[in-house]
Amino acid sequence: MDVVIDPASDVPPFEQLRTRLAADITSGTLAAGTRLPTVRTLAAELALATNTVARAYRELEADGFIETRGRHGSFVSAQGDAAGRQAQEAATAYAERVRHLGVDPAVALRYVERALGL
Repeated sequence: MDVVIDPASDVPPFEQLRTRLAADITSGTLAAGTRLPTVRTLAAELALATNTVARAYRELEADGFIETRGRHGSFVSAQGDAAGRQAQEAATAYAERVRHLGVDPAVALRYVERALGL
């Protein structure tokens, strides 16, 4: 695994690792079903504390990017594009909310476009 952690960065090491792994999973560089290194192994490779890698793995699991199978290890989730799935869930929740508020759909879309900077 080709991950580089910049110790001089303002971004915490766990977040650098989480972001890199999430990007590799989303791009397909790390395919569904790929077994990830153990927390201890990756921590040693990256010269990080085991708690740092464990936190990155926990957050990736909470976001649906990876799954932990007990003593068998952590694997890239086979559930598809976690970021896309979460974006769809957020869009659905937003649509339900604006309907409940009685906001015109065209106005609701303009709000989203402005929020995205389009």
